[in-house]
Amino acid sequence: MDTGANNYARYLAGDDGAVAALVDEYKNGLTLYLNSIVGNIFTAEELMEETFFRLIAKRPRFSGKSSFKTFLYAIGRNAAVDYIRKNARASIAPIEAHENELIERESVEAAVIRDESLAALKRALDSLPSEQRQAVHLTFFEEMKCEEAAQIMKKSRHAVENLVYRAKKALRAELEKEGFNHEN
Repeated sequence: MDTGANNYARYLAGDDGAVAALVDEYKNGLTLYLNSIVGNIFTAEELMEETFFRLIAKRPRFSGKSSFKTFLYAIGRNAAVDYIRKNARASIAPIEAHENELIERESVEAAVIRDESLAALKRALDSLPSEQRQAVHLTFFEEMKCEEAAQIMKKSRHAVENLVYRAKKALRAELEKEGFNHEN
């Protein structure tokens, strides 16, 4: 049993301090994963909080068939899908209404992305379709197996492998357009 599963079991048994350990262990990775879905770090942070709220309030059953991380990220993905559905119907405001948010987002991203090659990689990742971005994030950045990513994304292992393959191919082409050689 992994530490996340142990902490969740402790929480379910009445140890409220175990929640803090869960949050500390998973908040950063979960936020980055959610950002790969919604494309906004501020929204991703809110969805990360929503994910932990759902975990605490609803106390879903963890079967142990996957890692706790897979279980938690699936809850997060569901929260992100709910958010996207809810906001898909909202009217689009003029760009001026979001100017401050865009400025803040750009400054945060500029602080995080200092190296030009990382910036090029981020642009290439951002150009991928959402499902390819999610598959790449889960398998490479979160170091999950395709089976775990498939559970989170509600797809077959083969479908996730195809998404990763297509994403790699698209990333290579995009980076080569910017002058990067894939051997580097």
